[in-house]
Amino acid sequence: MATYLELKAQADALYQQAEELRDKERSQAIADIREKMANFEITLKELGLDGKRASAKPAASAVKTRKPVAIKYRGPAGQTWTGRGQKPVWLAELIKQGRKPEEFLI
Repeated sequence: MATYLELKAQADALYQQAEELRDKERSQAIADIREKMANFEITLKELGLDGKRASAKPAASAVKTRKPVAIKYRGPAGQTWTGRGQKPVWLAELIKQGRKPEEFLI
């Protein structure tokens, strides 16, 4: 019966062989693809590629931009708030003092 270390050494050797074969076959596959592309005058653009590696992230230009939201509230010191999200500190403090948010509507 083989020991753990012997099996691990065999596995490492097989992994190394597999990597070498993969590299060799990959090189041959690339050469075959290049040859076919040249024979048929196929461009990367025709394949939907631009010569850069594909990424999982969408292009920055694909992100939609939002319109700015109109300001609804203005504080005594000129602070502003759109009315969306958490109340700003300045408004929360004024409410604690007994003031109403409606007083600061624009």
